[in-house]
Amino acid sequence: MTAAERYLLLGLRLGKHVDGLVDAYYGPPELQQQVDAEEALPAEQLAADAATLLAELPDGWLADQVRGCATYARVLAGDALSYSDEVEGCYGVRPVRAGEDVYRAAHEQLDRLLPGEGSLFDRRQEWRKRHLLQGELAVPALRDLLPVLRARTVALLDLPPGEEVTLEPVEDEPWWAFNYYLGDLKSRVVLNVDVPTTGLDLVHLVAHEVYPGHHTEHAVKEQLLMRDRGAIEEGIQLVPTPQAVLSEGIAETGGDLLLDDTGKEEAYAILRRHGVELVDPELSEAIAKASEALRTVGVDAALMIHEDGASVEDAQAYVERWSLVPPEQAKHTVRFVTDPTWRAYTITYSAGRDLCRAYVDGDPARFRTLLTEHVRIGDLLAAWD
Repeated sequence: MTAAERYLLLGLRLGKHVDGLVDAYYGPPELQQQVDAEEALPAEQLAADAATLLAELPDGWLADQVRGCATYARVLAGDALSYSDEVEGCYGVRPVRAGEDVYRAAHEQLDRLLPGEGSLFDRRQEWRKRHLLQGELAVPALRDLLPVLRARTVALLDLPPGEEVTLEPVEDEPWWAFNYYLGDLKSRVVLNVDVPTTGLDLVHLVAHEVYPGHHTEHAVKEQLLMRDRGAIEEGIQLVPTPQAVLSEGIAETGGDLLLDDTGKEEAYAILRRHGVELVDPELSEAIAKASEALRTVGVDAALMIHEDGASVEDAQAYVERWSLVPPEQAKHTVRFVTDPTWRAYTITYSAGRDLCRAYVDGDPARFRTLLTEHVRIGDLLAAWD
């Protein structure tokens, strides 16, 4: 049995322990059938199997993936790993607190940008409220935005014939939106309509989940790596592996790189047709940019809970204060960082964004490399340093 096949079996077997751990599987069906027919193997055995496979692999992308699986298997087996060691072992990036000084500076910048009177929280909420879409209206607007981002993506690289996306609303989930990659070049993208969503959020979401983000990456790599090169290890997407950092980084950075002024105006015109008028697009973009620094508040909250022993209530209060969000949205963030499947995952967004942004450095060709090749976290960290 090849190393790639053993990796796929390892990932599928880990997935029998935690629902959602296997984000997608579209590798050889006989391996899925084999695991489906098995009893769940003890986590201790899976940790040992991962360690054995890792020892046999040369240094490279597949070894990075197996190391993430080995770490997660140890967590399942009850090994006493700190939260930071768990995150670093899974993703190759160690969580670091951004700290209140960073958030205080972001608040000061937002204070200068946000119009109106009252507290910073009130003005930010009022600004968002002016640009919100009701849940039932968000998915149609999302659907109409797809062609704008797809056209820019096609200008960068060829999309495989037959790639396809469907969009659906959902409720009561610990995340805002999700791409269920189905294999065969198809994605099902769902939007959690419980989470307040603005027009600019939707533009970002299309770029993140579809073009040139998750759907594009998975479909292109399925075609180029699996079908054309026979790299079957691409046929599984696992939550606790470095692959997730790269994927989230692609999803977080692609829209800014590909959406020029003309593309933005096309997107804003679509939002206007759906009842969202961007009063001052330039100001909206500046506010969104200043708010980026608050994306790491979730990482800080996770460290508070899992390393400092802080209560869920204290972490929620921290998120409310520094993310400038209402209690229900802060509760949603804390739910994510305490969910058994996703608790370590929160680092992938900010770290992926920063690392991929440094690697690409404004060069579309380097972004194309991220979409078409197995780039290692070490390569991204080298660009960051």
